Order: sequence, then structure tokens, then C-alpha cells
Amino acid sequence: MTSARIAAVVGAMLGWLGSGPAMEAQAQQADFYAGKRLIVLVNYAPGGPADIEGRFFARHLAKHIAGSPSVIVQNMDGAGGMVGATWLGEVAPKDGTVLGMLTASAWQFATETSPRKVDFKTYEFVAYQPSTTVYFMRTDVAPGIKTPADLGKAQGIIAGGLSADSAKDLMIRLTLDMLGHKYKYVTGYRGSNAARLAMQQKEVNFYSESPPSYRTVVLQSLVDKGDAIGLFYDPGWDGKDFSRSKQVDGLPIKSFPELYKEIKGELPKGPLWEMYLTALQLTGEVFRVAAMPPGSPKAAVDALRAAVGKLATDKEFAEEAIKAFSFVPEFVAGPDTSERVRKMLNTSPELRNQVNDYIKAGAGIK
Repeated sequence: MTSARIAAVVGAMLGWLGSGPAMEAQAQQADFYAGKRLIVLVNYAPGGPADIEGRFFARHLAKHIAGSPSVIVQNMDGAGGMVGATWLGEVAPKDGTVLGMLTASAWQFATETSPRKVDFKTYEFVAYQPSTTVYFMRTDVAPGIKTPADLGKAQGIIAGGLSADSAKDLMIRLTLDMLGHKYKYVTGYRGSNAARLAMQQKEVNFYSESPPSYRTVVLQSLVDKGDAIGLFYDPGWDGKDFSRSKQVDGLPIKSFPELYKEIKGELPKGPLWEMYLTALQLTGEVFRVAAMPPGSPKAAVDALRAAVGKLATDKEFAEEAIKAFSFVPEFVAGPDTSERVRKMLNTSPELRNQVNDYIKAGAGIK
């Protein structure tokens, strides 16, 4: 066979490979968003941790979406994030032009006892971000809070919250109830900005926030001034072992189980502890979820997953994240993402009833 003939055969083979499924998928992804606009929906109010992280995510994601669509962020808050999360599934266009960056929605959907018009498990899950939460308290709570262990003897606790059925509120209440505290519970703040202001004005004295907002806002406005102290964080839980999130590296706090054992001499046990462990998996593993309405085009889902995947090697993203949050957010995005999230959303009727009763008790509903 002559060299010219060999070159022709090789060229034909390369042309055939270039027209294969992988190349066709890439072309579809690029073509899908060309000339379009993508809305990133944040299900909490502007200025709070969900908004800050959602906007950071959207800005860097835009660089990597094939087709280079314009990307804008819209906020839709209310009911502990459920207004935006529900709108995404029931009202948002299913044409690939809306991506929800949802915070703390998985827990609420997974523990509801009444079916919704659109099942959360039918959403298209693009990616999810494991996270944690940092709890803090005013130092002027009686008899004076100088160390995290002083939480054990605190009196006159007033816990703030966003919504009685939100994961944030449930975890705040669970930790205080397991410690055996009598406390006042004030919920309904529109977002962490409002709750944080309430703490500064001494309306509440116990609250929690994600590590980015804790590091960038709470430390400067409350902790560094001596008005508040970091108490503990929620550890990761895989069903067998606890783990410490990189997001709290450098913070002088222990996990809740560790602090509880320091105060009480042993780990918690009983129904509230089991509820807490279940909540850790749903709030820790899938605290933030990038999701699209059910039935969104596969090309759109694939294009956004590919873009999220590129954040892992984006040096600019990493450098800015370190400056802003002191850690680099990590996202899980792959072909089996929807399947993984849906599996985590499966909860037993018994657990849902138990959580529902606990929510009603906190909200004063009989």
C-alpha cells in the first residue's frame, strides 16, 4: 500500500471517529446554548450565603458552558427556600434555560409527608455540593460564653431560624434538644442577612451559617468583635463514620458529636440522634444541588455537567474561592448524578412522620 493510500485510509478513519457519539454529543452541547440565555435561580434572598455562593458559582460556570450563553442570576426566596425550589419544578420552562442552584431543598422534599404536584426526584440533577454548617452564639448569653463547652450551661437561649420545616431550623433545634436545653425559638427570617441582623440586635443569640458566610461575614461582624463565638460544625456522615469537612479547616471548633461528648461524657442516642444522623446525610452530601426542571433537554443537562466538571481544574475559580471563602467548593457532577441524588432522597414513611411531628412541635402546631 502506497504512503498516499495509507494517508487516505487514516484520514477516513479519523473522519469516522470524529463523527462518533462523543463528538456528536459535544457538538449538540455547543449548539444547544449558542445564542441563548441561562438563568441561574437561587432559592434564597440576595446577600445571604446561598446567594453569595450561587453568584460565585454562576460567574465561573459561565466560562465553561459550550456555546457561551449569557448567564444571569435571579433570586426567588421564601418558605426556607421552598418557593424557588417548587417554582423550578412546577413553573419554570423546561427548555434548558433555567438552572436552579438550590440550598437545603433535598432534606425538605425528602421528609415531606404530603405529595407535591411535581416530585423532586423527577428533577434533572446536574451536580451537588457536599457542605457543612457552623453554629455560633452571642457571648453575653448567661452565665457568659467564653468557650464552646460553655454551651452546656447556657441559659436564656433564643434560637433564630428561617422556616420551621427548613433543614437549618431542624438542625438548630435538634442540637439544642439533644443537649437538654430549654430555649425560645424565633423563626421566619427571610434569610441569613435578616437573622444575622437580629443577632446583632440581640433579638436572637444562637444561629448557624455555611462556612463561606461564617468566614466572610460572621467572623468580622460578630466573632472578631467579641460579640459571638463559634461553637461547633456538622460533620460528614456516611452511615458508619464521621468526617471533618475541608470547609472548616483552620476554625477552632469541634464537630457537634465531639462537643456533645465533651459536655455530656458520651455520644447522644435515641430518636433525635437518629433523626440528626439522617439529616446529616441529606444536608451534608446534597446541601447545595444544581438542578433543572423535569424533562429538560439531555443536551442542556450534559452541557452544564461538563461545565461544572471543568471547575475542578479552573485555577482562577480556585484562587478566588480561597480568597473569598478560604476553601475551594467541590462539586459532584457525572452521568449518574441524578441517580445518586434520587437514591439519597428515598426516606421511610416512619422517618417522614417523625420529622413532621417534630416540625409541628417546633411551630406550635397541634
